[in-house]
Amino acid sequence: MSRRGRRLVRACASTVAAGLLVAGCSHAARPREGSGGSAGSEVAVGAYLHYGSPGVERMQEFSRWLGGTELRAGHTYLPGDTWENIEGAPDSLRTWAQWRRARADRLFVLNVPMLERNEAGVPDGRVAELIRAGARGEYDLHFRRLAERLVGLGVPDTVIVLGWEMNGFNYTHRCRPDPENWKRYWRRIVGAMRSVKGQRFRFDFAPNRGGDAIAWTSCYPGDDVVDVVGMDSYDQPPGDDFDEQIHQPYGLQQQVDFAKAHRKRISYPEWGLFRNGDNPEYVRRMLAWIAEHEPLYHSITDYCPHGVWQCGENPRSAQVFREFLSPRR
Repeated sequence: MSRRGRRLVRACASTVAAGLLVAGCSHAARPREGSGGSAGSEVAVGAYLHYGSPGVERMQEFSRWLGGTELRAGHTYLPGDTWENIEGAPDSLRTWAQWRRARADRLFVLNVPMLERNEAGVPDGRVAELIRAGARGEYDLHFRRLAERLVGLGVPDTVIVLGWEMNGFNYTHRCRPDPENWKRYWRRIVGAMRSVKGQRFRFDFAPNRGGDAIAWTSCYPGDDVVDVVGMDSYDQPPGDDFDEQIHQPYGLQQQVDFAKAHRKRISYPEWGLFRNGDNPEYVRRMLAWIAEHEPLYHSITDYCPHGVWQCGENPRSAQVFREFLSPRR
């Protein structure tokens, strides 16, 4: 989809590209059989606020807006423009790492592009060539450097959302041009990062909801190199209402069933409002779905048109979100 590209251009123009804050949900996540969870874990809920240090600062404000709900995880993105940035060059990683180290129960989530020039409109033929080069190991060094950077910053247990929305049409790290070599490339990246001493990374496989450019199941690289089965899901087609978003091919129910069959936790790295405007029923249903299925974490994209705190266009949805996640609930 072009959604993410539009968001990033808009966000960069206003210096609000991405970021995350996460709050502990008000009920504990009771691990289900095959969920991969551990007793006593809790769902972490968040909002995509800013990619850099302001994202960390805004977490306190968001917590106050929620009535004091504890913030337990943070989420940001690495730029996909150059290999240097994919290696973890942004200095704001220090701020995120400092926040993570301050409390043992916090969760740091980092979206990592698989290729540079990730939003440059690279054609399918060239994408296939790059994927094959990655599958041969030509880019292993970049990901070892990223792993070393994260371990050196004291965040060796980072959740890596690698090659997110790979089933879409736009990112250079998309899967469709060569699914088999894409899976081999994912495996090379995971192997390179896990080779770094001291790492305890978890790797999150997070497609778009729905069929998109290719069935996301065709891109799944294997249980040994995936720890979490995520999904990015916005209030937009495919799916005219929430019931369709659940039951459509490659929708929310299929994600839950697939993760259970593969003994994985689920996540929702990106979700929020979109085509249907201020839609409190969507927010209510999505939060209820999350409460029922207990993902490792979820993150609403919190700027217009998707959000509830930094976006004044969705007051009714904001009220539902705030009431649902208030500690008074």
